[in-house]
Amino acid sequence: MKQSNFSSLGLSPFICEQIEKKGFETPTPIQAEVIPLLLENKLDIVGQAQTGTGKTAAFGLPIIQNIDENSKSVQALILAPTRELAVQVAEEIKSFTTEKRLSIVPIYGGQSIDLQMKQLRRGADIVVGTPGRIQDHLKRRTLHLDHLKYMVLDEADEMLNMGFIDDVENILKHTNEDKRMLLFSATMPSKILSLTKRFMREHKVVAVKSEQLTTNLIEQLYYTVSSRDKIETLSRIINIGESFYGVVFCRTRRDVDNVTSKLTELGCNAEGLHGDISQARREKILRLFKNKKITILVATDVAARGIDVNNLTHVINYALPEDPQVYVHRIGRTGRAGNKGIAISLVTPSERRKIKMFERVANAPINQGQPPEIKDIITAKKGRIKVDIKTILSSQTYDKFLPTAQELLENETPEHVLAALLKFSFKDDLDEKKYKRIEKVSSERHSDGNDRRGNDRRGYDNDDKTRLFFARGKSNGMHHPKKIVEFFAQKASMRPRDIQDVTIRDNFSFLTVPTDDAETILQHFKGDSHNKPLVTRAKQGR
Repeated sequence: MKQSNFSSLGLSPFICEQIEKKGFETPTPIQAEVIPLLLENKLDIVGQAQTGTGKTAAFGLPIIQNIDENSKSVQALILAPTRELAVQVAEEIKSFTTEKRLSIVPIYGGQSIDLQMKQLRRGADIVVGTPGRIQDHLKRRTLHLDHLKYMVLDEADEMLNMGFIDDVENILKHTNEDKRMLLFSATMPSKILSLTKRFMREHKVVAVKSEQLTTNLIEQLYYTVSSRDKIETLSRIINIGESFYGVVFCRTRRDVDNVTSKLTELGCNAEGLHGDISQARREKILRLFKNKKITILVATDVAARGIDVNNLTHVINYALPEDPQVYVHRIGRTGRAGNKGIAISLVTPSERRKIKMFERVANAPINQGQPPEIKDIITAKKGRIKVDIKTILSSQTYDKFLPTAQELLENETPEHVLAALLKFSFKDDLDEKKYKRIEKVSSERHSDGNDRRGNDRRGYDNDDKTRLFFARGKSNGMHHPKKIVEFFAQKASMRPRDIQDVTIRDNFSFLTVPTDDAETILQHFKGDSHNKPLVTRAKQGR
């Protein structure tokens, strides 16, 4: 089913106007299939689609259009596996509801339950929550689900992987039978199929084919670098080109804020987009980006949905996605409308195994490259300075500066005056000492299939994994690895799959996370002068 625009799907003019303001121009395949079905209000739906394909708008827009703003009951419940996703879904749906006065309440662990109870008492039309916290409210009888019009399970396979399947089934037992049920999942394991048989009425399966990269206009590269050298590598990529205009993809909103801040400190024209950005701010940033007033957009996958710009020069994967289809979707934003583009991935040594998988899905080679050298950056900057000066000379727009120039030349040679002006204008821009050295990382792949970095093993960290000590254990209610995973997924906005090797003792625990996330976690749980931090680096051998 092909649709050229959102209005042809049956959405109201106001919602279409909101979609246009957000920067969405054409519906994705899952949106083109699901939206008309939901607007008909007849069948339950099972949607099989990868992350980053626009699922939230696919179910959110019809729900907004169909529910009653004057109802005093919860009309839609959307279950999400993590706090991060729950907040993002709630924010995205809220951004479409300016005309309708709908109350959309996110409910998740880590937020004050008293605040949530207060919001629910005021009345909620749409509740977006994680299974654990929804269960808490059901037990307290502060949430009632007997008048639902829509029940949505988002990323159902992820909820299964996190051990939430029993919670989900219990929540479904608290709902009314005549609701519409929607289930979205990237894969369809047997337990998910069992859910559909037990809790769904007549339903239609909508399976969106994996997106394939068809253009040969995209040059795909990857640089093997340590996590701590990613910012320096990114800044070099930006500075080596004549006119960088691209999107930098990060995993979390914290990464977006961190990368944007550091790029801005380095003098780059960058702005960040993630789920915490207000709708008005988002619209302004997108408008400035499309008009090239901003040339670097740092974003999460969810925040970057709907960005449709044909002349991007670069897509940078600051953090690799887990899903190869998301990789294809990301890099497809460059190399459009006959323009060539470059997609560069910053890869830690143990992530190199993903590159082969991405190559198969993209059906194109991803070649290994080397980050630009400092001397190359300086040579490029010198070249741009010469071009800029020659452009000014040819334009002859410097008349008001001629008297000052003549005064300077009375006692100095032209070469010395020009050199002094260049130093005054560009300061330390051409000084090699300004640039941080990038550590050489071995990209050799050994016969055992592992990537190694020689003898550089700092403490217990390797280049992309860090072992952490967590000062909570069984005596604190952390009886199962699932509890640890859920705690850090909610508190530190992490992907549950990135939390591995959990070991639980009576009064403490250990876990392994990506080094990038470890730095964020350690900062988040940093103690003060009176208290020890809740999380620290594990000692050698743990």
